[in-house]
Amino acid sequence: MSIDHSVSPAVSIPARGDPPALDVRGLTYRFGEKTVVDSLDLELAAGEIIGLLGPNGAGKTTAIRVIVTLLRPAAGSVCIFGVDAARRPIRARRLIGYVPQMLSADAGLTGRENVALFAGLFDVPRRRRRARVDQALAAMGLTDVADRLARTYSGGMVRRLELAQALVNAPRLLILDEPTVGLDPIARDSVWEHVLRLRAEHGMAVLLTTHYMEEADVLCDRVALMHAGRVRVTGVPSELKAVLGPRASLEDVFRHHTGGALASDKEGDFRDVQHTRRAASRVG
Repeated sequence: MSIDHSVSPAVSIPARGDPPALDVRGLTYRFGEKTVVDSLDLELAAGEIIGLLGPNGAGKTTAIRVIVTLLRPAAGSVCIFGVDAARRPIRARRLIGYVPQMLSADAGLTGRENVALFAGLFDVPRRRRRARVDQALAAMGLTDVADRLARTYSGGMVRRLELAQALVNAPRLLILDEPTVGLDPIARDSVWEHVLRLRAEHGMAVLLTTHYMEEADVLCDRVALMHAGRVRVTGVPSELKAVLGPRASLEDVFRHHTGGALASDKEGDFRDVQHTRRAASRVG
């Protein structure tokens, strides 16, 4: 990757007594008799980027859906900047921007209409919506194509449009579930450069999942490796690699702790829009 790190400052240290951006304790979720997320603990500081890594089926996406209040946990707690997400879900949602695995942009709407739809879902005050939509589009470099149909966008442009959707409510915590899957290297770098710039300018905390180990190695202040519903190890990428030897890669760390193969990438398309829109409607 060729990301410009001049836009990525050191992690800000919260003032004493300030709550973390994300505080997950003992989070458990079950599908019937199967435990998918098993006593997950995870803490994310303001301005920090953490990668939640693991093979397919590890429970990452389920954990994220619980964190963003789309699913109700069987046990445990999630607090967003001190807000209990189970007790005050509407308030918690207003602090979160979320880009799901499945594409959430509607091919039949323009870029501007897509972002405006999410402004309504996130209950952005009507008097501020137009300005917020314009700001989000500009932040993602989409102003010039805002009135084109999303079906005419490239894959990288669609992902940037989804970031604009996630940013329209000015979130303090951005959650990205495999945001660059299926993108070419140039488009991937473009997405991450925008994310790092937003982190630098606004101090946003970022929780992401990815199957690209080089992305996680370059971008994340810390990573948490998840397997079979549990986090097996959490740490700074360089320190985790050093434990295995001077030539170890983050992929080696991944295999060591999960015993699994890296998942193959899947190209996203607009066929998943209806499913994701139903989920997104619950956020509103």
